[in-house]
Amino acid sequence: MTKTKITSNSRRRSGNVGLMIPMYVFTILFVALPILYLFLLSFLQRAQVWGVDFTFTLDNYKRILEPLYLDTFWQSLKLAFSATFFVALIGYPYGYFMAKMNAVWKRRMLLLIMIPFWTSALIRLYGWIIVFRSNGVLDKILMGLHLTKQPLKLLYTYPAVVVGMIYSLLPFMILAVYSSAEKLDASLVEASRDLGASAWKAFWTVSFRLTLPGLLSGVVLSFIPSMGLFFIADILGGNKIVLVGSVIQEQITKGRNQPFAAALSAVLMILTSVMIRLYRKITGTSQLEGMM
Repeated sequence: MTKTKITSNSRRRSGNVGLMIPMYVFTILFVALPILYLFLLSFLQRAQVWGVDFTFTLDNYKRILEPLYLDTFWQSLKLAFSATFFVALIGYPYGYFMAKMNAVWKRRMLLLIMIPFWTSALIRLYGWIIVFRSNGVLDKILMGLHLTKQPLKLLYTYPAVVVGMIYSLLPFMILAVYSSAEKLDASLVEASRDLGASAWKAFWTVSFRLTLPGLLSGVVLSFIPSMGLFFIADILGGNKIVLVGSVIQEQITKGRNQPFAAALSAVLMILTSVMIRLYRKITGTSQLEGMM
């Protein structure tokens, strides 16, 4: 019996090692090496005609400090904060109360969240153009309710971009909060109520604090992509709102300045690492809620 158990354990260990080796190879080839290449490229110079001149320089990072690009980073951060705030405001109660539903309604609500992913994000964003354009769906509803007398100019504005960001990022917040709220032990809330806490105080001191990792995970999953979703700003903002992602795309396609684009990308990666580091420090966990 003992010999059989030892044999099964050794087989399990060997199987785990066999699975880990391809995972490490995949990580090195498709994660570590591209990141290393990106950082190395950011310290090179643009060639006169096309390509890269293999000469070490810090000019790409110095150029980021110019007012034009600092303002772009500021606009991207402001948009990311605005979108993340509203995503958290809408997504937290949705994910929290969804976790309290019975199994049938949980599946239904999850299905409603997943259905939009069955179609292209670009097609869904073009649908918002129909909603926001002059004499569009929203204008007809507002004028039909006699809330407005003339069409509103919502398309190609900052609020339209914010709505597009919220629409695209909301599922990540909902799933992160849902994953955290589903693990919540209801007996802890009942115990706080038995000890005399009001419903609001029980939620704030018990439920909210225990689901805070899910909320912060949703903030990370929403804030980081919102700085680089340039296609949303292009479609709903009409090139009036320029994000860091837009600058990176322009430098690669039109400016043919791959080193500068790599430097911008490297700064975004550093900001991403800082956000994840803060999340780990606050929550004391290394895994984002809602991520398998």
